[in-house]
Amino acid sequence: MKENIMKSIILYGSKYGTTKQYAEEFSRRTGIKVHSYTEVKNLSEYDTVIYFGSLYAGGVTGLPKTAKRLAGDGTQRLVIITVGLASPADKANADHIKESIRKQIPADIFQKADIMHLRGGIDYQKLHVTHRLMMKLFYNQLKKQPEQARSAETQAIIDTYNQTVNFVDFDSLTPVAELLHLL
Repeated sequence: MKENIMKSIILYGSKYGTTKQYAEEFSRRTGIKVHSYTEVKNLSEYDTVIYFGSLYAGGVTGLPKTAKRLAGDGTQRLVIITVGLASPADKANADHIKESIRKQIPADIFQKADIMHLRGGIDYQKLHVTHRLMMKLFYNQLKKQPEQARSAETQAIIDTYNQTVNFVDFDSLTPVAELLHLL
């Protein structure tokens, strides 16, 4: 197990902090070093790259850049853990996230990647003014949809609009550790 940890790295892409919280807690629990995806340019020395990425505007923050930094020989294991507002227990939401990831990274990497989802949070008071305006426009557009046509993600945005909510649950990291045989 110790050798596995030494050849592993945790990276994160986070805009407002909940994804970083998960990555740092996972590092604390496993002993694997953690860095922002912007800090590490060469990933070829690692056997396993564990990527925590926040969901924004249909994509995973920093994932495309991280995928480009992989060794390229297909031998590395990539574990992608997304962090978003909507419940990952909703199958339609999880499928939507997976499809978004598929569009962001090369097919050979996507096919081999392990993908998991965690729930994050949002604090509208901390959003950059541009993001706040974008969310207001998005919210107004979503409110026009009939309730029965709304996805779990859409409903979560409507339900939490202009609020501070935090769904961070560090116990949800246990399945990630189990996947990596770290428990």
